[in-house]
Amino acid sequence: MKNNSQQQGLEGEILARNYLLKSGYEVLELNWRYKKYEIDIIAKKDETMVFVEVKTRKSNTFGEPELFVTKQKQSFLIIAANKYIIENNIDLESRFDIIAVIQFNNNYTVKHLEAAFYSLVK
Repeated sequence: MKNNSQQQGLEGEILARNYLLKSGYEVLELNWRYKKYEIDIIAKKDETMVFVEVKTRKSNTFGEPELFVTKQKQSFLIIAANKYIIENNIDLESRFDIIAVIQFNNNYTVKHLEAAFYSLVK
């Protein structure tokens, strides 16, 4: 059984996925795992691969959700994305986005930060 924060995170990922689909993205993977790393959403738009971290919070009292994507988390996402690119023989530009969801009662806001951080690996 999922606890409240797991359930909230799952709902945030569904909202983020639906947002991306409505925005013209092709969603390729949800919760893709490599070892202990996980990418919430892998999508494609035009000729760009997009690796998305979704952060969901009940409020922004302690800061905007995207501020909780730490440098360490970013490095884990980059490692996993590189593995996905190699495994799937992808030769496209790629970027890392964050979708911040604030969900309070039945209201929510979705903020999409494109190219929120960069990989130093080329």
